[in-house]
Amino acid sequence: MSQVTTLLQTSQQQAEKQEASLVASGCSSLAKAYPDYVFGEDFKFAPIRESIVARAMIKRYWKDLETYAESDIVIVGAGSAGLTCAYYIGTRRPDLKIAIIEAGVAPGGGAWLGGQLMSAMVVRKPADAFLNEIGVPYEDEGNYVVVKHAALFTSTIMARALSLPNIKLFNATAVEDLIVKEDEKGEQRIAGVVTNWTLVSLNHGTQSCMDPNTLNAHVVVSATGHDGPFGAFCVKRLAKAKLIPALGDMRCLDMNRAEDHIVKGTREIYPGLIATGMELSEVDGRNRMGATFGAMMFSGVKAAQTALSIFDERRALNEKLEGVHH
Repeated sequence: MSQVTTLLQTSQQQAEKQEASLVASGCSSLAKAYPDYVFGEDFKFAPIRESIVARAMIKRYWKDLETYAESDIVIVGAGSAGLTCAYYIGTRRPDLKIAIIEAGVAPGGGAWLGGQLMSAMVVRKPADAFLNEIGVPYEDEGNYVVVKHAALFTSTIMARALSLPNIKLFNATAVEDLIVKEDEKGEQRIAGVVTNWTLVSLNHGTQSCMDPNTLNAHVVVSATGHDGPFGAFCVKRLAKAKLIPALGDMRCLDMNRAEDHIVKGTREIYPGLIATGMELSEVDGRNRMGATFGAMMFSGVKAAQTALSIFDERRALNEKLEGVHH
């Protein structure tokens, strides 16, 4: 019997004894005791060779790239809207393959803190319903609720989404372009994304040509936020390619107007591409909202609902025109 197995069995036995003691004393709500961990002089991890660690990562990463090269839905941006969208689709349609592309090493976007680097997250009702769904506690203040730390929401939605077997996050990966296909009538649609590692994207000017990779998808959801280094990327690319009108540019802050519009305005802005979250403020020339987050959640939900409503039609069209079958 290995030392690790013995340690686990000992911890389990201690947990069972503690649980029995709690039940006997009437503390039934605390009956599920946490295991104890014992680190004696003979503690030691199971042995491993460095190449085994390397191969464990490599084979899974490249398998994921192969699997998701043909995705059902690609979500660009893993902020609050993008992660909410991924979670909603992943739970309602477990048969679909969903790839999330995030330029940063750390997903979460601007939802790790509230305003001006403060901790609390303010969520206006009725978006508290989504906090209830994913199990985030809050203080009810009447027309709004307050999560004690924004990171509690972000880490929870991230865990809920990424634990689903049909969702894969490719972080430190940038979208450099969009895949645009044309049907027999000359009508164009978005059919995937062009990707590269973010560090490569940031250094194209320092090296010779470093070609990208591609992910095909029947629907792309763009959740890259307002303008910035990688912000509003997809809509800026569409405008530059003259596939949509010139962007309206984000207006000054007004929470009441901004949040309502972001949710109501979430839509398919070009065949095959749905815009969600603060990216919409750049498309429509609408107000920014500041440190209130309900619209990010509900815009993500609406983007997911929109994606699911058009998915079968978009997939059927791609299969007909390209001979690629589900």
